[in-house]
Amino acid sequence: MKRFDGGSLIPGANWHLQAESEAEVVRKVIERMRTEHGETDIRPDMVERIKERIVDVSDNGTRH
Repeated sequence: MKRFDGGSLIPGANWHLQAESEAEVVRKVIERMRTEHGETDIRPDMVERIKERIVDVSDNGTRH
């Protein structure tokens, strides 16, 4: 399981997203950034910064 914490990239954001794969987490983060944070242009460097902040978590949500 993979997890992204919004606050790791967006100051003040307290949401997180989880999915089975890194690609699915990236897709969900981009969707959220567009709908809730008004981002209209997601550049390749932004995708890389998202990927750098994705962590592995166990099924109960703890990082490892």
